[in-house]
Amino acid sequence: MAKKYSSVRLGGEDKINLISGIATMLSAGIPILETVNSLLDEAKGNTKIILEAMRDDLAAGQFMHETLGKFPKVFDKVTINLVRAAEEAGNLEQTLADVQDSIRKQMEFNDKIKSAMMYPVFVMVVFVGVLLMILVVVVPKISQVFSRMNMELPLPTRIMMQSSNALVGHPFIVTGSVVVFFVVLALIFKYQRHVLTRVLFALPIVRGLVKNIDLTRFTRSLYLLLTSGLPIVFALELASEVVVRDDVQKMLQTAQEMVVSGKSLSEGLKTDNHIMPGSLVKLIEVGEKSGTLDVSLRTISESLDYKVSKDLASATALLEPIMLVGVGVAVGGMMLAIIAPIYGLIANVGVR
Repeated sequence: MAKKYSSVRLGGEDKINLISGIATMLSAGIPILETVNSLLDEAKGNTKIILEAMRDDLAAGQFMHETLGKFPKVFDKVTINLVRAAEEAGNLEQTLADVQDSIRKQMEFNDKIKSAMMYPVFVMVVFVGVLLMILVVVVPKISQVFSRMNMELPLPTRIMMQSSNALVGHPFIVTGSVVVFFVVLALIFKYQRHVLTRVLFALPIVRGLVKNIDLTRFTRSLYLLLTSGLPIVFALELASEVVVRDDVQKMLQTAQEMVVSGKSLSEGLKTDNHIMPGSLVKLIEVGEKSGTLDVSLRTISESLDYKVSKDLASATALLEPIMLVGVGVAVGGMMLAIIAPIYGLIANVGVR
């Protein structure tokens, strides 16, 4: 049965509405099974599938977190364990409100990243469109003129003519090759994602940005897990699963091992100073000594969130002129490859 639900997905807004509806009705004193039945009356799509599974599980005497665990594409391990701890402590409605707030912040966080990526993607689409137009419309007409002339063409011009001939003369082969390339790329991303991400995360600007994104997600998740009452070792294990960079994950595993051996979290994070800034480690150390580690983690996550927003804005502002210049040089180079032989031909005619 769990396999049946393993491919179910839910959008961010739908997930927030689902959790918000349950939290609101529980806060009003309505029993959870009655809450689920009420929400089912207007539920649609995958939301209805989740609520139906939850209704059946609750009627069978199971807990809500067991239902959430059947939907790995919708609810991560952090959310499932937060709900589990809340059910054991009897404060499910408050925890669901915290989860809702966390999902909303994560959505806003992801929206910032997507917004920063929109401009580069748009520029690349325009560039590919201009390139195809030149190769399909302009170059074939020019190549007919050059083929009648007995003249030596520059290498860039010959490359463009051959590319144009391949694209115009064998469109299905070229299209098929492009499709195969993207299918292979998608398969690599699905099954060997670490190969692509390792290359991407090694880029100068991206490297620091991804590190701060990882630390933001980690500190926010750890704050929620500790607030729910989970032991710090288990909370560290769950929170470390939200990071994507290998070096950050390794640092967190080392910190977890040191906490297990009886040392503090701040001592474990000090083992790799170039990943976790000293000022943030100091905040965690102060939180540990004062018994307010969760508050320190929330402060750190909010600070890192602001920093990532600023870095994204700066990176986008820097990327815009660089991409414009790059596209201009590329298009100018292609036009020069076409025009240069024409000028050479005119010069030869003038000499004669």
